[in-house]
Amino acid sequence: MSALHAPIPRQIQLHQRSATLELTYGETEAYVLEAEFLRVLSPSAEVRGHGGKGAVLQTGKRLVRIDGVEAAGNYALKLTFSDGHDSGIYSWPYLYDLCQNKERYWEGYLAQLKAANGSRD
Repeated sequence: MSALHAPIPRQIQLHQRSATLELTYGETEAYVLEAEFLRVLSPSAEVRGHGGKGAVLQTGKRLVRIDGVEAAGNYALKLTFSDGHDSGIYSWPYLYDLCQNKERYWEGYLAQLKAANGSRD
C-alpha cells in the first residue's frame, strides 16, 4: 500500500496505564505503539532535524507518557508527551508506517543508542 493511500484508523485509544496508543484499522487489524517509541520517532523538526539535516538522537525517554491526543485536521494526530514535546504531527501514512515497521524501527533506534553510548533512562 502506498503512503498516499495509507488507511485511516477506525479507532484510536490512548491507554494511560500502559502508556500506549492503540490504533485499529478495519475490523481486525490492530496495533499498539508505546509512548517511548512514538516519542523517539517523532516526525518533528526537533527530532528529525530542520530541512532533513541534524537529526537528534532522543535519549532518556523510557518513562515518557502520552498526555494528549488530538486530531490535526483530517490527516494526522498531534500527540502531547509528558516531557513537554508536542510539535510532531503524525500523519496517517506515517502512523501506519510505524505500525507496519515497528520492530525494524525500534531495532534501528536501539542500535543508534548503543553506537552513541546513549541510554533510554
